[in-house]
Amino acid sequence: MNAVRRGLGNGVVQVVLVLVGLVWVTPLAGLFLSSARSAQDTAKGGWWTVFAAPGQLSFDNYSALLADSGMTRAFWNTVLISVPTTVLVVVLAALAGYAFAWLDFPGRDAVFLGVVALLVVPVQIGLLPVAKLFGQLGLFGTIPGVVLFHVAYGLPFAVFLLRNYFAEIPKEMLEAARMDGGGEWRIFTRLVLPVGRPALASLAIFQFLWVWNDMLVALLFADSSAQPLTVALQSQVRQFGSNIDVLAPGAFLSLIVPVAVFFAFQRHFVQGVMAGSVK
Repeated sequence: MNAVRRGLGNGVVQVVLVLVGLVWVTPLAGLFLSSARSAQDTAKGGWWTVFAAPGQLSFDNYSALLADSGMTRAFWNTVLISVPTTVLVVVLAALAGYAFAWLDFPGRDAVFLGVVALLVVPVQIGLLPVAKLFGQLGLFGTIPGVVLFHVAYGLPFAVFLLRNYFAEIPKEMLEAARMDGGGEWRIFTRLVLPVGRPALASLAIFQFLWVWNDMLVALLFADSSAQPLTVALQSQVRQFGSNIDVLAPGAFLSLIVPVAVFFAFQRHFVQGVMAGSVK
């Protein structure tokens, strides 16, 4: 009887998980099918009509999108903003996190409290003063300016996360490495970074998704030549309103990249979440 109950319970859980998965995948599938239909077919009915008339599907919208120099430039601008920002945040946060966790220097706790205090500062507060500063430095409207803004506002959380993770590494491991003659840089690169790989991967995923999907910062700090895909799609809505044949493939292209990144690093992400919950 208990085995039957367990079997039924597992079956219910599996059915619920399948339903949740279908609910999650349906909007993505609908967006893809919409992006592969012409504007005329879209005006006649919803994306689900392709199951009755699969001849509607075509990749002409994607061909037109890739032929649009403005959209392709916006896509590469998004890559040039997201990838350097993610790399800089992870590298700088890892160095700072190790320093705050295991190095003794004057004012360490006070500086770390200052970093934690920055977590409560909204992004909107820094928009105007940073815009003025970037204007004086010649960075306003450029990709490096957008990258620097994202790095500055991404570092407090990243440092806080990695410092707490690195602090949980057994002290005996570091002392044994120092007794073997390992310097701080060698300990950091050969011991701390491999142990902290799940946390680093989780941080990289979160940071990449945040920057890739951002529109507020890019809308204010990037000009027309540096605007990412989110701003380019928003300008399409503002200019043409209902051009679904451009918006749908552009939105799907903007969505599929972070989804692919998440699934590519899913194993490391789950390890980071589980390690954090255990610690």
